Amino acid sequence: MKNLVILLIILVLIFLALFFMPHKENMPKKELSVRECVAAGMFYPAEKEILEKQIKDFLARVKKTENNPKILIVPHAGYDYSGQVAAYAFKQLEGENFERVVLIGPSHYDYFDGLALSEDDFWQTPLGKAEVDHNFYQELLKENKNIFYRQISHQQEHSLEVELPFLQTVLKDFKIAPIMISGLNAEILAEALKNLIDEKTLVVISSDLSHYPPYEIANQTDKKTIEAILSGKAENFEKAIQESMSQNSENLDTCACGGEPIKTALLLARDLEIKDIKLLKYANSGDTSNDYSKVVGYASIIFSKNDEDFLSETEKQELLKIARQSIENYFKGNKMLEFEVAFKRLKQPQGAFVTLRKGQQLRGCIGIIEEREMPLYKVVSQMAIAAAFEDPRFIPVSAQEMDELKIEISVLSPLKKISDPFKEIEINKHGVIIKKGSNSGVFLPQVAAENNWDLETFMNELCQNKAGLPKTIWKTGKADIYIFSAEIFEEK
Repeated sequence: MKNLVILLIILVLIFLALFFMPHKENMPKKELSVRECVAAGMFYPAEKEILEKQIKDFLARVKKTENNPKILIVPHAGYDYSGQVAAYAFKQLEGENFERVVLIGPSHYDYFDGLALSEDDFWQTPLGKAEVDHNFYQELLKENKNIFYRQISHQQEHSLEVELPFLQTVLKDFKIAPIMISGLNAEILAEALKNLIDEKTLVVISSDLSHYPPYEIANQTDKKTIEAILSGKAENFEKAIQESMSQNSENLDTCACGGEPIKTALLLARDLEIKDIKLLKYANSGDTSNDYSKVVGYASIIFSKNDEDFLSETEKQELLKIARQSIENYFKGNKMLEFEVAFKRLKQPQGAFVTLRKGQQLRGCIGIIEEREMPLYKVVSQMAIAAAFEDPRFIPVSAQEMDELKIEISVLSPLKKISDPFKEIEINKHGVIIKKGSNSGVFLPQVAAENNWDLETFMNELCQNKAGLPKTIWKTGKADIYIFSAEIFEEK
């Protein structure tokens, strides 16, 4: 009886709690937070009309010359000094349709070790509000514990804010993901971002170049830094910075205040195979202030995906369709189909491999490494047939198997001969050919990943089991070694 009374009391308390609980529609809504602009009136005009006119005047002096921008490096000084240089990069965004802009810059006022995200829901400028993409942030937070929310890093920082009015002028309906770097965290950020950057995402790197040397020294130092960036290699960039700083040039405090953001761009471009890197404009503060004693360098650099280097999704699907139709038709009379191809890109000569898989098992793989005459679509058609019926490792494919087969195509880049395989072969990125006399062998880039091989195992297997050579000959310099990359795609 006593237990029953206690139970009744508990039920009454629960009922009362539910009855008096405020309904959801009556509860106060969470107030969205807005980061107010802190650089307006110092780095750029605080008045909307004046700011709009200044940016439009900058952009009017520049032509759009580049397509498919993916990463920009732009300065972050006052508009009077660096605004015209920045306009060369932002002009290339006109007509583009990005849904998200990842802003990456150096922390000038808050020193910590990591990558700081903004807690605010919106960032304000005189041109309006830009929404912060917290859904993107949530995906980023999963990647590494060194990525975290840190509001203090963004409160007084100008390096990202000054890019926003330009973006608000040239783009529409986009969200932002501001990220501050402090410490040596470029590798962590690039690794975290590489799987999150899609076709609708732009990366903007905020960095000035040399700080405070005389005019001529700035020109010389910045030229060396820019050439290293244009090489596309983070190690070249780091080496150039180290060499310049070791010269102890007059008043040279730094070669790039956003060194880690720039390194992030180079690592990310490598991972995303963005190879087209161009300098759009260089100047320094002496060019506008006429004070040549102590200057700051500025550059606009664009990383873009060249239409001629990469296949569109439609072109990939067309090649997969050609491969399957070629095999299916071959069952009907050992004849090759003639295809009418509308895509100019598919009519260019290029090497390719066609791989057939049945479940997790390889069922055939044959290709042409380099092709100078046959168009790509014909290479794919012929290699599909060869993989199905002529791979000596397997019996020919039967018609009954076709529904179980998945087709993968690897479109190959031109070959590059190398001399130092330890330094020049990037495992999981490069395919390799080794030749010695009449012996040769080739592995596609995906072979290493599929077998979980390191460089040593990859090359030993290539030499011994594919080329019939001593397994360590690749280390001796007595064989010719070539590398290539591949654009790999498969049926879904």
